[in-house]
Amino acid sequence: MYEACSFNSATKEYLTIFYGILDQMIQGMGRACLTDSISQNFIVQMIPHHKAAIQMSENVLKYTADNVVIKIASSIITEQKQSIQDMRHALCSCQAQANPCQDIHLYRREMHNIMHTMYTDMNTARATNNIADNFIREMIPHHQGAVSMSMNALHYCICPELVPILNSIITSQEKGIQEMKQLLA
Repeated sequence: MYEACSFNSATKEYLTIFYGILDQMIQGMGRACLTDSISQNFIVQMIPHHKAAIQMSENVLKYTADNVVIKIASSIITEQKQSIQDMRHALCSCQAQANPCQDIHLYRREMHNIMHTMYTDMNTARATNNIADNFIREMIPHHQGAVSMSMNALHYCICPELVPILNSIITSQEKGIQEMKQLLA
């Protein structure tokens, strides 16, 4: 871990807000009301995940003048808001899609593993006084988590309305991951 005294005041403010958003996301995903529907479970856990991405993007926009990061953050805000709207629209029909207990158990176990990895990687992302780079290092595992969660859900019988939403998450977030990795390189 890094000593707080090595960060300038803007970085300290940025990181304090980031960790608060991360904690809210962890709580929101962990407190989601899970049922016997993988489709419903995915939606109620992905909405707080997406909300966190929006808040993290809004946070970095307050602290960076990096045009590429501004474009990435703005795109994340737009895409995640649309995805939340799509998931909320699908929720009513999707929560009726029940799954067998064995599938629920396997799905939840893998979700637990994915979320644990994502939380750990985000929480331990290397922080420096370059806020734009910090955002990228935090957002890559966030996006990887969304891709893994979506792929996990696609292994099971899910609501047909949810399938294009998952495919859209996978496509857009994989593209974002590649773009952000290139920036760091």
